[in-house]
Amino acid sequence: MSGDKAQSWTYAESYAEESEAIAGARARAEEYGVRPVSPGTGAVLRMLAAALGARVVAEVGTGTGVSGLWLLEGMTPDGVLTTVDVEVEHQRAAREAFAAAAIAPTRTRAIGGRALDVLPRLADGAYDLVLVDGDPAEAADCAEQAVRLLRPRGALVVTDALWYDRVADPARRDEDTVAMRELGKSLRADERLQSALLPAGDGLLVATRR
Repeated sequence: MSGDKAQSWTYAESYAEESEAIAGARARAEEYGVRPVSPGTGAVLRMLAAALGARVVAEVGTGTGVSGLWLLEGMTPDGVLTTVDVEVEHQRAAREAFAAAAIAPTRTRAIGGRALDVLPRLADGAYDLVLVDGDPAEAADCAEQAVRLLRPRGALVVTDALWYDRVADPARRDEDTVAMRELGKSLRADERLQSALLPAGDGLLVATRR
């Protein structure tokens, strides 16, 4: 196996071209101290949304709208994105990003609050795709809620699955690394799901509901 994986990763990340609106949202994320999804991750999100013909999508972790814009690019023209974040200021920035991309207001629903307070209120089996991009400590509980929300053959996506490249190292035992490592194992073992671990961005766990 070739040893120059870093160069290949960098090339893969630069393969996707970001729209002006996404680039603006990414710049705003830096201002707010938010770590948005990488271009490679965004491209995978767009591709999955397009492949699923996604009309109803939920997102944990609005940030400044970077991931939401990627998802909306892949969703059907009448698709609606429900995005959840505890930081109201971030959601305000995301709404500005959606407006800059000429996304109709009816296509996004921003809900302020903790994901684990909001997700239980969403409808069972109603979502084509659920993105979990939040606190590693809550990722497993959010993922469990996401599985409930998914329609058959819908997709769950969890970001930061490799957690700064620490998950692959069994000697790394900090709480966040262990949480993401255990989540990967649990999704792999879950008989309701078919899962894969992708090296895009900081790692993507992708699972489809059987």
